[in-house]
Amino acid sequence: MAAIPSLENKRTLSRGDLPPTPPESAGSDTESCDQSPIRLPEVPPSSPPIEVLDVDKKTPDGWLPRDPRLIRLTGVHPFNVEAPLTDLFNEGFLTSPELFYVRNHGHVPQVQDEDIPDWELTIEGLVERPFTISLRGLLEQFEQRTYPITLVCAGNRRKEQNVVRKTKGFSWGAAGVSTALFTGVMMVDLLGRAKPRRGARYVCMEGADELPNGCYGTNVKLRSAMNRDLGMMLAHMMNGEMLRPDHGKPLRAVIPGQIGGRSVKWLKRLVVTPDHSDNWYHIWDNRVLPTMVSPEQSANEPSWWQDERYAIYDLSTNSAIAHPAHDQTLSLDVLQKSHCFKGYAYGGGGRRVTRVEVSIDKGKSWRLAEIEYPEDRYREASPRQMCGGTLDMTDYEASFCWCFWSMNISVSDLSSASDVLVRAMDDSMNVQPRDMYWSVLGMMNNPWYRVAIHQEGDSLRFEHPTQPALMPGGWMERVKKAGGDLTNGSWGEQIGGDNEPQPEADVEPLVKMTNDDIKIIVNIDDFRKHSEAESPWFVIDGEVYDGTPFLKEHPGGGQSIISAAGMDTSEEFLAIHSEVARAMMPKYHLGTLDEAGKAALSSQPEESQSSEPSPRFLDARSWKKATLKSKQTVSWDTRIFSFQLEHEGQSLGLPVGQHLFIRLRDPVTREAIIRSYTPLSPPSKLGIVDVLVKVYFDSGERKGGKMSQAIDSIPIGHFAEFKGPIGKFEYLGAGRCAINGNARSVERFVMICAGSGITPIFQVLRGVMQDASDTTQCVVINGNRKLDDILCKEELNGFGRDASGRCQLIHTLTAPPDDWQGRRGRVDASLIREVGAAASQPTEKTMALICGPEGFEKGAHSALLEIGYTDDQLLFF
Repeated sequence: MAAIPSLENKRTLSRGDLPPTPPESAGSDTESCDQSPIRLPEVPPSSPPIEVLDVDKKTPDGWLPRDPRLIRLTGVHPFNVEAPLTDLFNEGFLTSPELFYVRNHGHVPQVQDEDIPDWELTIEGLVERPFTISLRGLLEQFEQRTYPITLVCAGNRRKEQNVVRKTKGFSWGAAGVSTALFTGVMMVDLLGRAKPRRGARYVCMEGADELPNGCYGTNVKLRSAMNRDLGMMLAHMMNGEMLRPDHGKPLRAVIPGQIGGRSVKWLKRLVVTPDHSDNWYHIWDNRVLPTMVSPEQSANEPSWWQDERYAIYDLSTNSAIAHPAHDQTLSLDVLQKSHCFKGYAYGGGGRRVTRVEVSIDKGKSWRLAEIEYPEDRYREASPRQMCGGTLDMTDYEASFCWCFWSMNISVSDLSSASDVLVRAMDDSMNVQPRDMYWSVLGMMNNPWYRVAIHQEGDSLRFEHPTQPALMPGGWMERVKKAGGDLTNGSWGEQIGGDNEPQPEADVEPLVKMTNDDIKIIVNIDDFRKHSEAESPWFVIDGEVYDGTPFLKEHPGGGQSIISAAGMDTSEEFLAIHSEVARAMMPKYHLGTLDEAGKAALSSQPEESQSSEPSPRFLDARSWKKATLKSKQTVSWDTRIFSFQLEHEGQSLGLPVGQHLFIRLRDPVTREAIIRSYTPLSPPSKLGIVDVLVKVYFDSGERKGGKMSQAIDSIPIGHFAEFKGPIGKFEYLGAGRCAINGNARSVERFVMICAGSGITPIFQVLRGVMQDASDTTQCVVINGNRKLDDILCKEELNGFGRDASGRCQLIHTLTAPPDDWQGRRGRVDASLIREVGAAASQPTEKTMALICGPEGFEKGAHSALLEIGYTDDQLLFF
């Protein structure tokens, strides 16, 4: 690879070299915040982390050292982080790789240094000369250019939107922005060699990261990519060193002036197309839907996402206050005339921020802040060699970097103010709005940035709007908890005086799960006394509930409650249960867990931490990871996923008739997707668990299955999380079973199923048929629409042909082929009667097992009751 030149020719500039600054407005102090000479921004010192953090060791990124100062926004994995705002700002114009924000959708591709020169990029599609080129070729055949570029995540400042109403995105603070010197090849040069054809409009990009919904990809407009002044490049260096893995090593796109989501990392393909990208992440991410579209509506109406008008390209004008920091205090006893406020601002699409204004009277009047444009130092110093490329911004008029603003405000003015507001404007007169534009994904949030002021004794305390991730604090949280309306135009404060009636807040509709009459505070010691089966208590969102009444009535069986005893089950409960189930919860509400108890539960490890290999994989009280080893296509919409357990000799540990939970994370929101499944593999199989999944794809009429589509998109080598067993039924063999732990004897099973509902039925049927000494009779009625919908067909037919005569198998289809010789029609009372006495004349020792879609189960239930079954003889999986 080409050698990296050392940093050189650092030039010192005097204050007189600065570009014009807006004049001081009335009321501003004339004292400057910083009288030190201005230098060409230096590359910040870099100290690459050398140790893998403990939190990463059990993730797919367990090989990658990271800086512990970074704030994790989506839990342990994947790695989505921002730096503390003060640390980021203090580092100056350029950001070190250690503190540069990171947006990863999954695990980081691991590329060995010796393989980097041979990393290949393809340029294809609607071009005359498609070609493939290695990174070595990019270095040898194309001019290397270096530019300072600010990247900003479209979710920057999203936490503010999440406080008003939860969006589908995670909570960025105000530090989802960073700047570096990027070195690489101009995209226009590569496309010029490929020669786009007439009709080409987009350049689609695709990375190498393997994600649940395929590799990450998106597009930019071809006319923008071919405009050299817009600076789009393919970078392999950052601040004079090779890209770090989290930042796209070895090659990434860098798209100045547009949202960070367009700067695809680990870049492998450029495809020139007449239409925008059909990549899942381009369609379902990086959009600002109309503010009236609710999360529920967006989930049920895919057309909102497919409307390209709502795709985001250029950044919106934005600014924030970095100094004073959140909760910083200013002593009024010190003889200090003024206090300096500082922050950043940026524009989009190459537009320069032309003014930053500050108000201390709620926007009635504004003062112009001083603006420093460090980017211009590079423009004035051009041309020169820097960081492995040519830095030449002589004719480069666009502005693609953040700028820094500052203003001294007198302490006397601050003492009489309740807040400080900042807004920025660019050279197209785009100005930050006062009010928030809330949207489903919470992107492009850019209302005025407000820091509240509190006079506390002899000091002033400054309070920022929010803190990132789940960190508590900020005036927005405080106001909302106090019942204030954050959308009333006055930041939750009363508009016209203490006596003025306030408009009702537009509160997000939620199902109430607590009993207002319960005022009890439960401490952690009392809570942990109920972590056993006799009287299980559990916590949801900090509230304590009594699970004892559920032990016999819970559809998933008493074990589901016992496994939750003494634990915080918020994520699982909210991911699985409907609003109907949530509405039942006030009856079982016992009180609120105290703060010490909440802290104790939040510190519990989510996964089993034992380093010793266990003989059984499943654990009812903690999630465990298994790696996807293979994927077998059974039909166009059905797959068998084989997951590798922790070691080859390990059994799954799932009793016959029970199920397990599988958990994945939504690739955009990182919210948990949890569903129960019954494995296809027998209990005797070691080291592997096979799961049969029918995939419900999106269609024009309806939204598909969130979990089935997510699991279908998992790449080989990726993990899913498992927990169990769950279920109220267990087949013990020889006609013996247990329901919620109560023993029961059965002489005949009538098994009625449809579609993927075959899996729990098949598990019990196999348990009977593979034991030659088991005399239990089985009648299997398997209803489907088409012939291809019959799952486990060969295995079922094999049991039906068994010489013992213990299995009577009936397939029925509602849309059969013309040559179908079996039964036709739905499963109803008449069909069950046609089967014969074995199914239609239940005895005391007959049990019906039912599993299928909700409508199918309701129909089977009605048919069996009509024939003479009692509810005590029916069991729904």
